[in-house]
Amino acid sequence: MVKGGESMSKRVELIFENEDGKTVTYSLDNPIEPADPEAVNDAMDAIIDGNVFFTSGGEIIKKKAARIVERNVTDIEID
Repeated sequence: MVKGGESMSKRVELIFENEDGKTVTYSLDNPIEPADPEAVNDAMDAIIDGNVFFTSGGEIIKKKAARIVERNVTDIEID
């Protein structure tokens, strides 16, 4: 927790395309920073090559993007 009722969280999002052409996103909390683009790319390749996940739209067939997302939450006191 950050003072004042605020909290921050980060996650890495790995974004793929499945056989139906739909976007599939897998999120992992607390990524190692700075992100190593080569390691992220290799991990995404391993997910595709190993057919690790199956979606309702079929197998994951292609990488689309990867990003780190930071979220700030501030609590509002109510009665």
